[in-house]
Amino acid sequence: MGDFVSQPEFFEVELGESLISRTETLASFRELGPPDLCHVIKSGRAASAKDIGSYHYVSGVDASSSAALAAYINSLTYELEQSQAWFSTGKSAYKLKSGAYCCFNAFSRVDVRVEVRIPGSVDAYVVDLRGERHEPTPEIWQEVYLSALLRAILYADDANYRLAGYRKLDPISSPDAEHRFLQAAENLFFKGWQLGSDPEIQVATVVSNHLTAGILKYFGDAHRYEQAVNLFEKLYARAPEVAALVAQAYIGMNEEVKAVQIMHRAIQETPQSYALLHIQADFLRTKGKTEWALKLAKQAVNCAPSEFVTWAKLTECYIELGEWESALFTLNSCPMFTYNERDLHRMPTPARSHLPVKAFIAESGLLDEESARDNEADVALLRLPAPALRGTFARAYALLARLTSQIGWDELLKCRSSVFVMEEEYRAQKATQDTPAATPTTEQVPEQHADADTTVAESETSDSVDHGGETDMPPLPVSDDTADEEEEASRLDRKLSHLNISSHANASSQSIPTIKISTESDHEREQQAIESYLKEQEERNAVPDSGATNGHADSEEDIKSDVPVPIVQVEAPPLEKPAQAQASAAHARTESQALAAAATDPGAAGNAQAAADATTAEQANDGAAASNSFSFTNKRLCERWLDNLFMVLYEDLRVYTIWRAEVAHYRAQSLPYRKTGTEWEILGELALRLHHKEEGKDAFQRCVDSKFSAKALLRLLEIYAEQKDVERTLWTSLRLTAYHHRWYMEGSFPGAVAKNLFKLIKEVGLSKVSYTLVSMSPPPAILRLMQNYLAYGQTFQLPGSTW
Repeated sequence: MGDFVSQPEFFEVELGESLISRTETLASFRELGPPDLCHVIKSGRAASAKDIGSYHYVSGVDASSSAALAAYINSLTYELEQSQAWFSTGKSAYKLKSGAYCCFNAFSRVDVRVEVRIPGSVDAYVVDLRGERHEPTPEIWQEVYLSALLRAILYADDANYRLAGYRKLDPISSPDAEHRFLQAAENLFFKGWQLGSDPEIQVATVVSNHLTAGILKYFGDAHRYEQAVNLFEKLYARAPEVAALVAQAYIGMNEEVKAVQIMHRAIQETPQSYALLHIQADFLRTKGKTEWALKLAKQAVNCAPSEFVTWAKLTECYIELGEWESALFTLNSCPMFTYNERDLHRMPTPARSHLPVKAFIAESGLLDEESARDNEADVALLRLPAPALRGTFARAYALLARLTSQIGWDELLKCRSSVFVMEEEYRAQKATQDTPAATPTTEQVPEQHADADTTVAESETSDSVDHGGETDMPPLPVSDDTADEEEEASRLDRKLSHLNISSHANASSQSIPTIKISTESDHEREQQAIESYLKEQEERNAVPDSGATNGHADSEEDIKSDVPVPIVQVEAPPLEKPAQAQASAAHARTESQALAAAATDPGAAGNAQAAADATTAEQANDGAAASNSFSFTNKRLCERWLDNLFMVLYEDLRVYTIWRAEVAHYRAQSLPYRKTGTEWEILGELALRLHHKEEGKDAFQRCVDSKFSAKALLRLLEIYAEQKDVERTLWTSLRLTAYHHRWYMEGSFPGAVAKNLFKLIKEVGLSKVSYTLVSMSPPPAILRLMQNYLAYGQTFQLPGSTW
């Protein structure tokens, strides 16, 4: 049928539709771009056979020249299925007619394509975002070569970058290839910010981008920082901000003295580099100097207040110091960014898919067939929201879970209530502000306060803009009696006129506030006018004079009438300077203002003294309430995303608590506790999220006993490598290697298996790992695959490879 023997492929409905789809989606690629696309056309040897188009994804191919990409396409001719019929010549019924290799250049945002005709010519061209063709230049080839390497390195084991039919090869297989990689990285280093950065970083810089992340991952996972130091030292001579990378590489080499010298010299040259401050803070934390690290983390926040990573680092320092409330304050201040998905293809539905299994993988018996029973799980476990978190939200949740693991859920709720404004407190504060004492009637508003009323209205409008543009004006009442509507409207006009609000304006003009731009002194003057106005109205209500009596009588008449009285409320700015929190100070200012007025106007001395006495009595009556009242001065509003994370954490803790209670109950009754493989996998992830490693390890082991789970095996591999359990680490690596080759991940490094094996080799030595592997007697084909990791360690002289 013309299928590849061991390589994946998707067959097209129409020839070339995959290339057309890739061209149409070029403009949507934002960062490193999608995997490379290899498209081939097969023609039948019979005259009546039609051409067939198929494609697959690939990474790790040398993209430094058109000849290297053409060589990959030519190698696919050996993958065609041979005819098995009797009396046949052994040739395939189809032959490879032509092929096209597409590789995205993340620097220039263009697609480099190589078309090969077999036999025939090789044609290379560049397709821009508009679909136009251009000639490739040497600079374009260098950029596309480095872009392909970074995709292969950074997305080697990224769960968000997994595709069916995605073939992964070794991006760097020899020291010469590594030297070319370093040379290209040096030439394009100062263009690295064009590639973008991790989701936690808002603005990519020279030292925080995908290029530096790829370099540090490649050399860091293999514990070979010497080459990275050599590269960064050259670049440090040209740009002082690269000192952060130099210091980080020296710390990775365990050359702490050199790292401290670099940091000391660099902080004088670039004191505003938050990356350098973070390296210093992390170094101090490893030495137990968290108080010093805290000062550096604060300085980093001042240098880059719009970056999530600076606030997250400060939160980590507060957690380590045990300052829980400060940690919550800081976490609430983190700027959150929308997570952008990885750049992937949007391909049309293929006619059919071909995903063959290699014979030695099927014969190894390491990949168990998954049954439908093992994939079932409780709905409550499947609907846990935490696994869906990405980017900054996942990082913030990890910080919140770490805080909870140290202080417990009950203590976290206490800290939350002491740090943030609770809903009950806000409603109580709102109810206090909406009391009728702050709703003056028309007769109670004197003429000499017209200017103050204008200021009050303007200040209320300005504050409503600052707090989301919401106004607290109640809706106007609707009366059924048309005869009373005119009287009510005239009364309302008199009341609104003192607030400088036109009753003839339409509803939209009343609900949409006018933005008033003022200075800080104007704002303070307006606040004082608001407080003075409100308290003078309280004094007039407290002092029994003639005007107050008449006003009281009018109020009683309004209450007895059937027509509801529209109430116009004038409120102080909400939450930032709450009226209840500043009540005592406002009363003190009102008393002093009244006494000052008595001194200037002897005729008003009696009223002033009465007002002072009334104020003192009111303070005495409110004494008990003030002792139990709360203050918003030191509280903040909890961000909506953080409030949602509290609910996500609550769901995790609820499910975890039920799980552990069930385990304890079954254990006490000496009964077996059974779950499906998928349920054990979810519970293991849940335990790790909540920092319960032993419970997570036990759940993953039970999951692996029930079914084959690559996710559970990866978690166990990390745990076993950290515990230096050589035999279990190798056994887990064997099963994962077979799984990876089943899904065409043929590269040795970088990857999760290689990273943990190299970590184990560094601790116990290559010889012990090699002898233990042979003694386990794995299938010969799988043993050869495992020995590729050891051969890589010897070729590149990893730490521990000589003993």
